[in-house]
Amino acid sequence: MSPQTGAAQPGADFEAWAAQRVERVRELVERHTGAWLTPGSPLGDAMHYAAALGGKRMRPLLVWATGECLGADEPGLDAAACATELVHAYSLVHDDLPCMDDDVLRRGMPTVHVRYGQAMALLAGDALQTRAFEVLTGDERVAPALQARLCALLAAASGASGMAGGQALDLGATGRRLDLPALTDMHARKTGALLRASVLMGVACAGERDARLAQACEPALRRYAEHIGLAFQVVDDVLDASMDSATLGKTAGKDAEQGKATFVGLLGLEQARAHAQQLLQQALQALRELPAPAQVRSSRLAELARRVVARSH
Repeated sequence: MSPQTGAAQPGADFEAWAAQRVERVRELVERHTGAWLTPGSPLGDAMHYAAALGGKRMRPLLVWATGECLGADEPGLDAAACATELVHAYSLVHDDLPCMDDDVLRRGMPTVHVRYGQAMALLAGDALQTRAFEVLTGDERVAPALQARLCALLAAASGASGMAGGQALDLGATGRRLDLPALTDMHARKTGALLRASVLMGVACAGERDARLAQACEPALRRYAEHIGLAFQVVDDVLDASMDSATLGKTAGKDAEQGKATFVGLLGLEQARAHAQQLLQQALQALRELPAPAQVRSSRLAELARRVVARSH
């Protein structure tokens, strides 16, 4: 599908677009894991297992939906979409380790350290993270300045001010009760940072074609991304407290068992659900504030936000 294709409406057209893009990211991830190393390599197998076998692909979808909304070119969007998924996969591998969340189930399958051992899981996570930056800098069709911008956005989302910092705050908060501002800050880093970066990477790709439009749209799209990033975590907390492991594809009830600081623990189940709906409405309002050329092409972003909140796993 061309990045200049017009607006998609929720329903069959959105489903077709999402299916096509999910298949595209599967192809990209397959290309950059597994057989990329020596066939049969334990490290390559562990990387492939972690990144290529399922997932919602929300971060790549956000990259593409944002970039297509602003008319970005395909090569940059493909690189950014693949890189965000590789970093997301690495974060899950490390989150599941015994020294972190100590989980044995992910996407309905044994976690990487259960399947391959802790040492190989640690290496696979490290290699997925670094492979993401190779992907961002490996396509000569992507201008060097854009490569650098994409690397900066992804690195900031992954490091001490993003996912790693958020995970550190999460570990430190175990067994303690956080107030809403502190809890929001923690999850804006741990979960929200990479979702926000996915949107901003789509904006950056669009800036190569139309810098003025990208600059005009960035503030509203940043607010949109911040709201859905928090909504994603609120819904995660709700699902952990209300669904079974078979539905979630991971161990349910772990947050309460481990004394994690969650939106459900702070607000209660119904208030947490209401908070997710409020964040959704704020995200949709941000899209309505986009300049007209982008606003009319923002329906995919709106539908992704709705699905963040409506999901059951």
